[in-house]
Amino acid sequence: MLPCKSLTGVTHETFWNDIVPANTPVVLRGLCGNWPSVTAGCQSGAAVADYLRAFDKGATVEYLSAAPEVKGEFFYGETLRTRNFQKGQTSLKQVLNRLLADTQTQTPTLYIQSTPIDVILPGFPDQNVNPLLPHSVRPRIWIGNSVRVQTHYDLSDNIAVVVAGKRRFILFPPDQLPNLYIGPFEQTLAGSPVSLANIEAPEFERFPRLQTALAAAQTAELEPGDAIYIPYGWWHHVRSLSPLNVLVNYWWNEAPSHLQAPYGALLHAMLLVRDMPPRQRAIWKTMFDHFVFCENGDPGAHMGLYDQGVMAELTPAQRARALEQLIRGLERQVRGR
Repeated sequence: MLPCKSLTGVTHETFWNDIVPANTPVVLRGLCGNWPSVTAGCQSGAAVADYLRAFDKGATVEYLSAAPEVKGEFFYGETLRTRNFQKGQTSLKQVLNRLLADTQTQTPTLYIQSTPIDVILPGFPDQNVNPLLPHSVRPRIWIGNSVRVQTHYDLSDNIAVVVAGKRRFILFPPDQLPNLYIGPFEQTLAGSPVSLANIEAPEFERFPRLQTALAAAQTAELEPGDAIYIPYGWWHHVRSLSPLNVLVNYWWNEAPSHLQAPYGALLHAMLLVRDMPPRQRAIWKTMFDHFVFCENGDPGAHMGLYDQGVMAELTPAQRARALEQLIRGLERQVRGR
């Protein structure tokens, strides 16, 4: 694995003009070192817990818990239809109290994941401001003990800020998808599909292509105040390395809102194209390459804009009509016509 690129003193202009267009992860050392939450996180687990409690208004939070023998590795159970963890609901105060009390090695794993800070800690974002993002990108918080988040991807850009504890990130370019042995779409752990391969203890006999993925991987360890930029679609594996860990992250997607749900198109293609005879499937690959991915340039450039139809950028009304046509076709398929 290669070390992830690391920069200090990153400005708003550098981030948006240089880092984001490069589309590769970057560690942003000390980006949020002046946050009061980070100051508390550097002092002790008790100090950062006290800081968080000051904003807590008693909202209920969802948390994950797992037995000590899981060793923080939230994953599937004996089959891909079971889990080795449970979900529960309680107060943030109760979770923090348990995390501070459970300092021994053989303790249950607890994890609050991806919770909107505005809901459970109103006022926190006003004191802890990300200098690179607009106010409209709202933060989420992750709190737990020694937890492993299995290799997955997000369909958003991401800045993750370590507030307390240390975290190790292992990142894979999107083109390593074939080498990561992805689990089911229908039975995911937390939303997006995950790799079934153990990155920390590879089983190369079972997952031989994982060696290729690891050769392309990047790794980084972050301390309080450090942040990491993870571009859209990059696979990442995250390990919390301290008894109490707090992370704040920001997801955003620059694509228009009507373009942010491509899973439907993927599923539709899997249903209708994947099982075709190879010679037919090859034709549709050419179709997708030309009309969807525009590998040969603008597919409608030889026509006037009025005649391009769905080849052109659609107005809201045209998009609505195209979706209605698609829905009618799906309804006919469901009815077996």
